[in-house]
Amino acid sequence: MQAGIVMGHLASVIGISTEDAALVADLKAGSEDAFAILIAQYHQPLYSLIARSINDPADAADITQEVFIKVFRSIRSFHGDASLRTWLYRIAVHEASNQRRWWSRHKKQEITIDSPYGQEDEENNVCLSATLADEANSPFDNVAQNEIRERVEAALRQIPEVFRTVVVLREIEGFSYEEIAEILDVNLGTVKSRLTRGRSALRALVVAENSTAAKKLAPSFALRTSEEMVTQ
Repeated sequence: MQAGIVMGHLASVIGISTEDAALVADLKAGSEDAFAILIAQYHQPLYSLIARSINDPADAADITQEVFIKVFRSIRSFHGDASLRTWLYRIAVHEASNQRRWWSRHKKQEITIDSPYGQEDEENNVCLSATLADEANSPFDNVAQNEIRERVEAALRQIPEVFRTVVVLREIEGFSYEEIAEILDVNLGTVKSRLTRGRSALRALVVAENSTAAKKLAPSFALRTSEEMVTQ
């Protein structure tokens, strides 16, 4: 009982929750159950972050596995300076960055990739969670929502990685500015600047994509309308 109270006080002092403190203690002791709990809790969010941060989402599963291997090997170096979640995301961002560098040196040379970068405009409110979360009810809404999600995901991958990572961490993962600064090891002003530029770039790309899609749709719509008028 006394040990539990001491652990609770210690956890509050170093800024991590009692649940995290207990889990970290078990992880450091080599508990397989603790690692199973960690993977069950964080596998999907880390996978989603990585898939949106790298050039080829097909590599996300392997990189996510590598993240947990790194966690397994380095858990004893975790001292609670940040929350367990922040620490895990820091490792995930680092591994995604390593993969992007590998891509630029190797895989990018194998195929041609056009990656136009967005313009730097004023900050616009872009809520990615609203477009990427699948909360539709009807089959029609599901199709429409999937189409929006695919466009946003495609646009997101065209943003320079320094902006993309901040946008994903803030708008999709829901981290605070302070937590993002801690994950990326940058100051608060840099986080806000990158987020502003990332939102603007994303908005420009999505608007451009929507405009292109509308232009493609217009001729076929006009032709279909003319045919309907002839048959009436």
